[in-house]
Amino acid sequence: MSATTTNRSSRRRPDFPSPHWWIRDSEGNIVVAQAPNAAILVWLATVLLGWTGLVDGATATTVRDAGRGALAVWALDELLRGASPVRRLMGAVVLVYVLVRLFG
Repeated sequence: MSATTTNRSSRRRPDFPSPHWWIRDSEGNIVVAQAPNAAILVWLATVLLGWTGLVDGATATTVRDAGRGALAVWALDELLRGASPVRRLMGAVVLVYVLVRLFG
């Protein structure tokens, strides 16, 4: 009976709390920024629409609320599934910010 082993020691995760620990994923890749997902794209679209001044009144409130909701979804996604600790921390900070703005 022979056992096979996988050589993963060459890309092991750095030790906490080194700077590399914060920015590397479980496979050892540096992950700080990624292509935007749908939630962050919706938030960006609402911000841009708000800056243009094309909407006002109740429509502007709806757009702003949709943007905040999309940002909360993005932050929760990063908090739960972020590829690196710095991305999970960023999700937590943004989620707290959105909740403070919502309830504050």
